[in-house]
Amino acid sequence: MTTTRRDPLSDTALADSLDGGFTSRHAEVNGVRLHYVEGGRGEPLVLLGGWPQTWWQWHKVMPELARRHRVIAVDLRGMGGSDKPADGYDKRTMARDVHALVRHLGLTRVDLVGHDIGAMVAYAFAADHPEATRRIVLLDVPHPDAGWTGMRLLPGPDQHVGGDITAGTRIYLWWFAFNQVPGLPERLLDGRARLMADWLFDYMAADPADIGEHAREVYARAYSTADAVRAGNGWYQAFTQDIEDERAYGRVAAPILALGGDRSNYALLRDVLPSKGERVEVVEVADCGHYIPEEQPRAVIDALTGFLG
Repeated sequence: MTTTRRDPLSDTALADSLDGGFTSRHAEVNGVRLHYVEGGRGEPLVLLGGWPQTWWQWHKVMPELARRHRVIAVDLRGMGGSDKPADGYDKRTMARDVHALVRHLGLTRVDLVGHDIGAMVAYAFAADHPEATRRIVLLDVPHPDAGWTGMRLLPGPDQHVGGDITAGTRIYLWWFAFNQVPGLPERLLDGRARLMADWLFDYMAADPADIGEHAREVYARAYSTADAVRAGNGWYQAFTQDIEDERAYGRVAAPILALGGDRSNYALLRDVLPSKGERVEVVEVADCGHYIPEEQPRAVIDALTGFLG
């Protein structure tokens, strides 16, 4: 008799590994098949992740959040176990995906927490679907706006100390330009996604050890194919459209909490977000880089508990 070993990096195995009764599921919504992981009970809480990660970036906070909430961690269009269509990577369309999923699950109003690309989608969701939005939390990244058109192509002196961009005092976002190039990144990174993921985690985390070997394997697998790289790049290639869409948004009515790493984007969020919403609170997370849910999960749990009630 032979037994089949379950893939330990599969979404099913990863969901089963978490306390809180989490289950890996799929839904056909807004013309795409979205993957999500659901567990817990209480007020619905939707978690939206970023690049180059998947829903797994929330694994350190999901079990405790599930004690108070029905937690729904979503792979966005183009991410992980979700479809990777040719288009639709503007954040307004991706917010429609999430809104359709919310409706599919029989929910009326939800809280949303987004990190990185997911924060952009959460903001677009609140702007376009206020009736479905209770509160939103943005982690380390705002929605693209007109200020993004002034980003430097070359690193400034404080981003390029002694010729080394990793020694600078500010983050140099070179991959924003790299991901704009059609066709090339997927050819370079096909089967080599771990190289770029490791570089990013080591560069942008205050303590790279907070994103361990197992998590890095999960993310590298998720972006290991040319198709996955192309889809992830689509989120960046849509920034021009996102900026245009943001011009039409009014101030978001739902309460907004933003968490920014003290070694990442806290100052940016502090300066930009107050004009974007009616009720905005920006909090600095100490000893933290960009990957807040994995670097400082306790701070995220405490902040959400206080803000969401």
